[in-house]
Amino acid sequence: MCKASLNKAIIREPVDGSMQSSVNIFFWKNSVHGLFVTTMPFSEFISHLPIPHYRPLLASSLETGGCPSLNSAWMWVENQFLPNSQAGLGMGTALVRSSSRECVQGNTATIGHCPALLALALLGLLGLLPEVCSGYLSEDEDYYMQELLSREHYYHIPAQEESPVEGDEIRADDLLIPATRKKPKVKSTSGKPTVKQTGTKKTSVRASKKKTEKTSNSISEAERQFLSERVVSLLDKTLAEFLERFFQNFMRDLMSELLPVLFAGLILMTINIGADLIECPPLGLENLKIDDFQLHASTMQRYGLGAHRGRLNIQAGLYEDDLYDGGWCAGRNDPLQWFEVDARRLTKFTGVITQGRSSVWSSDWVTLYRVLLSNDSHTWVALKNGTRELLFIGNKEKEIPVQNTFPRPVVARYIRINPRSWYSGGSICMRTEILGCPMPDPNNYYHRRNEITTTDNLDFKHHSYKEMRQLMKVVNEMCPNITRIYNIGKSYSGQKLYAFEISDNPGEHELGEPEFRYTAGSHGNEVLGRELLLLLMQFMCQEYLSRNPRIRRLVHETRIHLLPSINPDGYDKAAEAGSELSGWSLGRWSQDGLDIHHNFPDLNAILWEAESRKWVPRRFPNHHIPIPEWYQSKNATVAMETRALLGWMEKIPFVLGSNLQGGELVVTFPYDRTRPHRTMREATPTPDDHVFRWLAFSYASTHRLMTDAARRVCHTDDFAKEDGTINGASWHTAAGSMNDFSYLHTNCFELSMYVGCDKFPHESELPEEWENNRESLLVFMEQVHRGIKGVVRDMQGRGIANAIISVEGINHDIRTAAEGDYWRLLNPGEYRVTVRAEGFTTTSKMCEVGYDMGATRCDFTVTRSNLSRIKEIMKKYNKQPVTLRQLPRRPRHRPLGT
Repeated sequence: MCKASLNKAIIREPVDGSMQSSVNIFFWKNSVHGLFVTTMPFSEFISHLPIPHYRPLLASSLETGGCPSLNSAWMWVENQFLPNSQAGLGMGTALVRSSSRECVQGNTATIGHCPALLALALLGLLGLLPEVCSGYLSEDEDYYMQELLSREHYYHIPAQEESPVEGDEIRADDLLIPATRKKPKVKSTSGKPTVKQTGTKKTSVRASKKKTEKTSNSISEAERQFLSERVVSLLDKTLAEFLERFFQNFMRDLMSELLPVLFAGLILMTINIGADLIECPPLGLENLKIDDFQLHASTMQRYGLGAHRGRLNIQAGLYEDDLYDGGWCAGRNDPLQWFEVDARRLTKFTGVITQGRSSVWSSDWVTLYRVLLSNDSHTWVALKNGTRELLFIGNKEKEIPVQNTFPRPVVARYIRINPRSWYSGGSICMRTEILGCPMPDPNNYYHRRNEITTTDNLDFKHHSYKEMRQLMKVVNEMCPNITRIYNIGKSYSGQKLYAFEISDNPGEHELGEPEFRYTAGSHGNEVLGRELLLLLMQFMCQEYLSRNPRIRRLVHETRIHLLPSINPDGYDKAAEAGSELSGWSLGRWSQDGLDIHHNFPDLNAILWEAESRKWVPRRFPNHHIPIPEWYQSKNATVAMETRALLGWMEKIPFVLGSNLQGGELVVTFPYDRTRPHRTMREATPTPDDHVFRWLAFSYASTHRLMTDAARRVCHTDDFAKEDGTINGASWHTAAGSMNDFSYLHTNCFELSMYVGCDKFPHESELPEEWENNRESLLVFMEQVHRGIKGVVRDMQGRGIANAIISVEGINHDIRTAAEGDYWRLLNPGEYRVTVRAEGFTTTSKMCEVGYDMGATRCDFTVTRSNLSRIKEIMKKYNKQPVTLRQLPRRPRHRPLGT
């Protein structure tokens, strides 16, 4: 026995009391939750069927007064009867009903002929035929349709003034949001709806502006039971006769007319479905594009666990407190809780990403949830797949993000996540990101205010290892006279660590020209720095060719080194998961599990131990502290990438450098380790603290967001109060950092730039991140020319290597390079500078540093000491100098008797 269900229909009584029937056509679109209604006589409805052969068959069956249910994909749009694919509303169901007195609402009929379902299915398949199909509506039209939906606050169906004309947009009068389950209302001029019919002309229901009276669209339960029996018998008789005649003609025309276009229709449907599966970028919960006022929740445990903390990858503090915790947690554990995001404009939502709560002390996450949508934040509709509500599987632990993509994109302004189940040992807590594409709206105030565009013609995308090499090669071929590609070593898995040099004389160290470096990717999942350096090399090449005076001055006066990926193995892990699913730590460490940035020898402890014993500076130097022997052994726990960096740093006399990191918006400077071992946070300045603070401020102050006091904190610390800079040990202590090692073992002043809250931003966010950091990257490079520079020579004009340069009042020295040149970063002021070299006399002079950009020239000529001359002479004649010492004189004894 084959069964079919009659769905809801509107009863429309004839005015003149006759049995003449009219048709109400409903269309339900799940992804929009809108209901489209139109009314016409049966004769006109039949005349618009796409296959003329079947019009008489349907007309004759309808004249019997029955109530057939045709489950098809047709609807009345703009003066013609079209399949839903042409109306641009996706797959759905158009319900055709007769409005005679025998038609009822909500009954179930049993059809005694099994071929009925096959016929209905084939008839519905006709809606896909390109014979009457012209494609989907554009996104703009879908956007305005949703805007009309959002303004329909009373959810009524006024009578139509006239049928839509071709080219007109669907009006608000034709829309209904059925989420409230309210009965639609029809207005008329005489207490009943007026149906005007003339032959086969178009019928319209006109509503008077002066007189309105409501007519019920529902019937009582008693009437429903009485009429249901009549409907069952009428359907058996009517549909049996109709289907018998229908099949006689349908099979004849199937091979000749329908089958060829059917395949074309299926191809078209496949193309449309593929277009809907395009994934949209994140709205911006993680990168703070979505501000706190756009996040709401049903309840919260406390302020620190409010909706504003429900952002993907947000981190809790080391000591969880009431202000900065690791996610949103509901105040009660029940299925009525929700987390809401207001996109502030109509948005095509495509998916949701969730995490559990970030916490060292507790385990909380959501295991199952549903998604609800709204255009006005009052009426909510659950996301469905057909007629059933969708339940999405959430997290299995608290750190790994889980993404759920909707079956089809849905357009709305508000979106809610309603947890249905959660970890049994915890509470309802989550961090989330929403995937969505804002609909085009040039008049949207919030969009205009936050819109950032770039005019730079650069390759804004995430680059794999192979693509990174290819990009370097392309830039090198564009600017072969000022660029060079070389590698400093290999990673654990054998990938070469490529560096990119920009200089007017690449490959050579020029006397008096400072060396500068940018490194990135020591933590493989912090990808933004890697892409910024790839963008920087493209930008500098293009601007140099365009004769930008600022860029040309930098290239001619500085030797610049860019190392975009220190940890390519870790990047591969993070990139494989994706920008939104790599989490907070996947790919952070090297292939052998080491944190490269903190894998350097701890020279701080060695220096501070010598200082406590009063050995500095006579018995132990305050600079160029040697690397311990145990660290250089083969069995030491040192990453291959770290060893490659050590050799690179010792080979090239870098003056200034920075490592780009992610996950925050701040610049940190040495020391990164506190002196007391048990102290987790304590300001630990270097002797050059005033210089480091200036260098850090030069980057932070020119960044678009770092010093913005109104911006939201990324996680727990408000660095904007400190002008976007902080001493590393004052933030959190870490031994063996690259910054401390560079300062204590080489001449290079190294800082860490945390360039964004999002470690691995979506590809669509790269242009904005470039605009945020571009000026800062250039300004910081220019700081290498601040302070003093010069050459230390002997009387014959030869440069003296490893001469010690000391500045009075600063307990940290530097040394000259192989050719005797040096650079000492200093703030504006007057300084007494002293030069000491083995075998030469000590020489001092006053050097003044001005406020203008450009280092002050301060050269030294030293003479040999007397002891060094004696040693040189004795060595020349193959003799060793003799140390003379005074022997005690013997007392003179006079001969007795004299």
